[in-house]
Amino acid sequence: MTDLTFTLLRLGYLVLLWVFVLSAIGVLRRDLYGTRTASRRDKRADKGAATPAPAPRPAPEPQRGKQPAGPTRLVVTAGPLTGTTIPLGGSAILMGRAPSCTLVLDDDYSSSRHARIFPQNGGWYVEDLGSTNGTYVDEQRIGQAVALGPGTQVRIGQSVVELQR
Repeated sequence: MTDLTFTLLRLGYLVLLWVFVLSAIGVLRRDLYGTRTASRRDKRADKGAATPAPAPRPAPEPQRGKQPAGPTRLVVTAGPLTGTTIPLGGSAILMGRAPSCTLVLDDDYSSSRHARIFPQNGGWYVEDLGSTNGTYVDEQRIGQAVALGPGTQVRIGQSVVELQR
């Protein structure tokens, strides 16, 4: 073989080695720092979509001397997340180990999507989502959606949550 062939082979191996090294560094960087996530506003701006900003709503006037009729927050009263509070809105609260849940439970006894608390007909209900260890309302395992009142305890694994005013 000629000197030119050896030089090209050595150069090719050198390029291949650098590609391998740079890809390994990229994998390590993603493992250490995580993947980059962009907010929805950034995605809309990247696509160039001209979406009008929603009109600001006037602030509701505060009602004096009147307490809200139902619960206003979900509070973790026992377990690793004791003291965590989630305000109740018009949407359901999903509880479990999955990162996509509203309340992420770091508990070996809870399923990835364990239970959900949702509003319906002016009240709040809890339902088990087919979990392995079950969902308990006042120490009784539930199999279907159960109405919740303020102070009713719901146990999911080692955590206990309740609705409060």
